Amino acid sequence: MIEDLWYKNTVIYSLDLSTFMDGNGDGHGDFEGLIRRLDYLHSLGVGAVWLAPFQPTPNRDNGYDVSDYYGVDPLHGSSGDFVEFMHQAHKRGIKVLMDLVVNHTSVDHPWFQEARSDPASRYRDWYIWSEKRPSDWDEGMVFPGVQDRTWTFDKKAQAYYYHRFYEHQPDLNMENPEVRTEIRRIIGYWLQQGVAGFRVDAVPFLIESTGAGKDPEHQHFEYLAEFRRFLQWRVGDAVLLGEANVLPEETRPYFGKDGGDGIHMMFNFWVNQYLFYALATGEVKPLIDALKATQKIPSTSQWAHFLRNHDELDLGRLTDEERERVFERFAPEERMQLYGRGIRRRLAPMLGDRRHEELAYSLMFAMPGTPVIRYGDELGMGDNLDLEERDAVRTPMQWADEPQAGFTTAEKAVHPVIGEGIWGCQRVNVAAQRRDPESLLNWTARMIRLRKECPEIGWGEWTVLRTGSPHVLALRYDWRDNSLITLHNFDDHPHQVRIKPDTAGGERLVSLLSDTESEADEKGAHTITLMAYGYQWYRVGGMDYAVRREKA
Repeated sequence: MIEDLWYKNTVIYSLDLSTFMDGNGDGHGDFEGLIRRLDYLHSLGVGAVWLAPFQPTPNRDNGYDVSDYYGVDPLHGSSGDFVEFMHQAHKRGIKVLMDLVVNHTSVDHPWFQEARSDPASRYRDWYIWSEKRPSDWDEGMVFPGVQDRTWTFDKKAQAYYYHRFYEHQPDLNMENPEVRTEIRRIIGYWLQQGVAGFRVDAVPFLIESTGAGKDPEHQHFEYLAEFRRFLQWRVGDAVLLGEANVLPEETRPYFGKDGGDGIHMMFNFWVNQYLFYALATGEVKPLIDALKATQKIPSTSQWAHFLRNHDELDLGRLTDEERERVFERFAPEERMQLYGRGIRRRLAPMLGDRRHEELAYSLMFAMPGTPVIRYGDELGMGDNLDLEERDAVRTPMQWADEPQAGFTTAEKAVHPVIGEGIWGCQRVNVAAQRRDPESLLNWTARMIRLRKECPEIGWGEWTVLRTGSPHVLALRYDWRDNSLITLHNFDDHPHQVRIKPDTAGGERLVSLLSDTESEADEKGAHTITLMAYGYQWYRVGGMDYAVRREKA
C-alpha cells in the first residue's frame, strides 16, 4: 500500500556521533553515549535519526573520508556497540539512517593504497587517473578558496588522480562495474544490520562522467536505479535520501520515472535558500515561486526540508543581489561567511529572536515534505566562529550547566564546548529547558507532535492561498477529504489578512495551536490577525468535521 511509506509522515533528527554524547569519557561522542540519549530523542518525538559518518576514518573531513566501509571507528565504539544501539533504537520505534559516502574514499583506504602502488592492481581502475595533467586540473572545486585543484599528482603512482573534494578524498570510478558491485555490498551489509536507509552524499558528483577528456555534464542516472533496485530487493521499505543541490528543472531524473527507479527523497536546497531569503527580507513571493517550482514530483517521492545542517548554509543558487541581502541580515561580518556563497552560523544566532525562530521552525514543519532537524537547534544552540570553516556549527551538544556541558567527563572535548555568553551551556541546555514548559525545547516537541498529527502535509496536495499581503504565506493541504491551512507572517510587524479556503467545510477554521476558531463572512472569507513573526495552523471544519467526512 502506498500509505505504508513511512518517510512521508515522520520527523528526522540529524546528529554527529562525535559531538552528541560521550559515553566513555575520552572526549569523543560514541554509540554508548547515544544509547543513553535515545530516551531524549524518543521524548522529543522524532521518528528517525540520521547519523553522520561513523566508519573508520583518518578524520580530515568530519568522517567524510572513509577508510573502511564495513566497520565502526574505534572513537565511536565497536560493531557490537552499533548493534546494541540499533536494538535500543528499534525498541523505541526510532528508525536509523546512515550516511552513504561513496563518491570518494580516504587516501588511506586500502583500495587507494594498493591502486597507487601497483598499476596492475585490480584497484587501479577503481579510481580515476591521468598520466598527464588534464587541462581542467584546477576547475570544478567544491570548496573554492580552500581547495585549489581537482587533479593531484601522486608520486608513488606517477600519475594524477581526480578528486571533486579535498585532495585526501580521491573519487571512485563509478563507471567501473566492480565499484558499483562493491557499493551494493556496502548497502547490503548495513541493511542487514537494521538501518532503514541512507543519506546519499554528493549525488550529482556520484553520477557524473569523470576523467580526463570526459564531459561531467553527462550523468548516469541508471546508477541510482541500480542502487534503488538492490536496496528494495533487500529491504522493501528502506529509503535513499539524496544530497543534490540542483535546479528545479533538473530534479525529476533524480527521483526517476514515476518515482520508482531513483532516490526516494531529496533535500530541497532550492526552497531552503529562498526560505532564508524570506526570513531575511520578509518577502514571500520568491519563496512561493520556489515552492511551486519544486511542486511536481512523483507521488511516492518526497522532499526533505531543513533549516540548518552540518555544512554551511549554501546560498549559491540565489542571485548576487539576493545573496547580499541575506548576508547583510544574517552574516554581516566576513568571518560569518564561507566560500563566498554560504553562512557558517547556527540558526539561533542568525535570527536572534525567539519569535523568528518559532516562525522558521513552524514553517519548516508546515512545508510540503519531511522535516529534518539538526541536533541542538531544538534548544537554540549557538555557534563558535573561532573554529575553522564548517566546524563553527559542530560544537558539542549542550546537555546541562556542567563542565563540558554534560557532553563528556574529559577535560577536553572533540571541539570546544560553548561555555560562555548568551549561547553558552549555562543558559542553553537540555536540563534547564526540560523543566521550563515555555522553553524552545518543549515548544519544538509540541510542534513535532502536531506535525505528525497532520499527515495532510506529508501526503496531501497543496495550494497557495491569496492573502493580500507580500509578507504572509498561506498554504492549504488536502488529503482524504480533510484539509489543513497554515499561515506565516515573515514581517516584524503585525498583519491582518483575508483568506478564502475554497474547500468544503471552509466556513469554519479551528486553530490547532490555541482554543480559538474563525467563522467565514458572507463572502466565504476569514479575517485573521497575525502578530509580528506570527503563525497559525487551522483544521478546516475542525476535528469533528474531519471525522464526519471520514465516516461518510
